Amino acid sequence: MGRGLGEAGPEGRGEVTALVLDAPGAFRLVETGTAPERPAPGPREARVRVHASGICGSDRELYQGNRPEGYVRYPVTPGHEWSGTVEAVGAGVPEALVGRKVVGEGFRNCQVCDRCHAGDTTLCTAGYEETGFTQPGAMADTLTLPARLLHPLSDDADLGAAALLEPAACIAAAALKARARPGERVAVVGTGTLGMIAVQFLAAVSPARLLVVGTRPDREQLSLDFGASDFRTRDQLSDHLSGYDVVIETAGSASAARSSASLLRRGGRLVLTGIPAAGAEGLDPTDLVVRQIEVQTVFGAPPAAWSHAVGVFDAGLLTLRPLITHELPLTDFAAAIELVGSGDPAVGKVLLRPQDLD
Repeated sequence: MGRGLGEAGPEGRGEVTALVLDAPGAFRLVETGTAPERPAPGPREARVRVHASGICGSDRELYQGNRPEGYVRYPVTPGHEWSGTVEAVGAGVPEALVGRKVVGEGFRNCQVCDRCHAGDTTLCTAGYEETGFTQPGAMADTLTLPARLLHPLSDDADLGAAALLEPAACIAAAALKARARPGERVAVVGTGTLGMIAVQFLAAVSPARLLVVGTRPDREQLSLDFGASDFRTRDQLSDHLSGYDVVIETAGSASAARSSASLLRRGGRLVLTGIPAAGAEGLDPTDLVVRQIEVQTVFGAPPAAWSHAVGVFDAGLLTLRPLITHELPLTDFAAAIELVGSGDPAVGKVLLRPQDLD
């Protein structure tokens, strides 16, 4: 294993630091320059002072070396869920952006291929590039990225809660694809961060019934608080729990995908957001065809979904703060990774703070 975060590297310690994963399990904290020495943003770029960076399962995969080939490039600074404040901009970027609270898209799309022109930027044919996986991420004091990826927030935004807007944007993409309408019967399978956000998006369309299915009974009250009308653990599902118009799956397992499909009526709409292990046996194609199930998937979020999530958040219609259970300094990265993988039901979203905690 690499040197622990509490130990200074040969570069010494400076005002600006970043976490670097040189390889799976090998990490270090490096100096990136004192304040006067920070490189200026390039043309059409912005430099953001990071407030918080969230950790999700894909960050743990990055640390453990389980992320699929082509979706990571070591060495890398992790951090794709983040919030911060713009502190400098390069040529071609409005100065008015300086001082604004922001979040930012992760996918570094080319903007010129046919998929980008169609608005499907997460399907960019130029190849996969994403903040925190193949490009430097937000587990650092500052993050420099193309200004076009930024989404400004209201001046009074809670930056800690805003660090969850990346998963919220992914769920916004799922909600847009699901096309749930008032009076429909809808369900969410999965009770992690994505699941609890999905409950809120679906509750906003005034469904006739909103079922939440998960493996954690402790999530029942939170699900109800967020607008669910019913809660079941996976082993409580039965044949009479079916006939749903829309199901959004967030659990990331083949069994969750199958459970999600079983809840749908004939012609129902299923949106998968979780990523099962490679090679997992998934949905039955015969069942999908015979029942004419419409299946959509989400991997990342295009600009329209980001705009939707930020708008809902700024309007006060998306509650994210209760999902955060731990805020740790960047130097506690190892402890944070262990928390995320502990299986402890008391652990929700874990944030890393590069600055001193208030």
